[in-house]
Amino acid sequence: MGDRPLDGIRVLDFTWAWAGPFATLQLAHLGAEVIRVETTMHRLCVTRAIPPFADNVVGANRAGYFNQYNQGKRSITLNLRSPRALEMIYELVKHCDIVAENFGAGVSERLGIGYPKLRECRPDIIMISISAYGQTGPARRFIGYGPVVSAFSGFFSTTGYVGSEEQEIGISYPDPNAGAHGAFALLAALTYRDATGEGQYIDLSMVETAVCVMGEGLLDYQLNGQEPVRNGNRDRVMAPHGCYKTKGDPDKWVAIAVSNDVEWGSLCVAMGLPGLVRDERFATAEARKRNEDALDELITNWTRSRDRWEIACLLQSVGVVAFPAMSNKDLSTDAHLMERGFLVRLRHPEISERVHAGIPWKMSETPCEVRSPAPLLGADTEWVLSSLLGYSHEEIEQLRKDGVVA
Repeated sequence: MGDRPLDGIRVLDFTWAWAGPFATLQLAHLGAEVIRVETTMHRLCVTRAIPPFADNVVGANRAGYFNQYNQGKRSITLNLRSPRALEMIYELVKHCDIVAENFGAGVSERLGIGYPKLRECRPDIIMISISAYGQTGPARRFIGYGPVVSAFSGFFSTTGYVGSEEQEIGISYPDPNAGAHGAFALLAALTYRDATGEGQYIDLSMVETAVCVMGEGLLDYQLNGQEPVRNGNRDRVMAPHGCYKTKGDPDKWVAIAVSNDVEWGSLCVAMGLPGLVRDERFATAEARKRNEDALDELITNWTRSRDRWEIACLLQSVGVVAFPAMSNKDLSTDAHLMERGFLVRLRHPEISERVHAGIPWKMSETPCEVRSPAPLLGADTEWVLSSLLGYSHEEIEQLRKDGVVA
């Protein structure tokens, strides 16, 4: 077994919120040294300032959102409005392979850290800009966050139950989706640089990466001239296919999906209703689809009085796809995720030990692990400036007095 895939790669990370940090988190998981550039003066990362906070105590180092998506990174605090800080950034770029930012279109140029300028510092630098709409096009100046991008990309129009109005999708899905796309693009750029010696600029649009996962709806309009209807948890072909209420509080549900007649027969037997197999309303996939309301009512009558895990285990044992709808609490204590090492316990210097979602892959030859919890704000400023730029302790203290370093 060898080193981690990105050992020796250094990232200068100007990202904030979710999309950008999610991209650089994947690089940190792969072994890259990720140095977050933060500020306490003008623009504290929003995820350091929003709940949930550990033990419900507000603090920049206690925010669960930030601490989840910045595992394994370093943090330095600079005043980006200071010309001296910009000079230091240009020096840092010479020691980095990748620069990442997710400001609005054109902001990095106005800050003095656009790609043309950074390329002067290091010709083979790779830079990624993640923005809502991309750096070009008529919408590039619009303000955009994940929920707005969800609307732009068509998610809301297809989300909801039969006959309902459009609904939000619950989370800002375009953010991590863009982050995952961004990480992949950066890996491709590193591969290209290894082959050619050339860096490049990546202009990534959250809208476009979101539209990439809307292919079915787009194709339906292209091929059939119709927009997809809102259909809740139902499938276009399979029936039953849904989430059914089980015994317990309002959050206890179980998902069940049947893809063929054999599975349908197994479900009927498991429910103690083998005669349903001969019921003309449900004898074929097409018939089950036509009578889906009645079908769902029958299944709900069976699930409502039973435990969700009991149902899932019973159906899985006879070859029917089923699983409980998991809550955040369920996931954080799940034995399967614990045993596989996906859930990791990290000891944070301010909030003690906490459970985090870790690395969602395993590599046999280049194993990866979460190296450290998210950094305290500015915890690595002195280390980075001294080890990479050669600044003395006295020089760094003077920079603090001058308001260049926080």
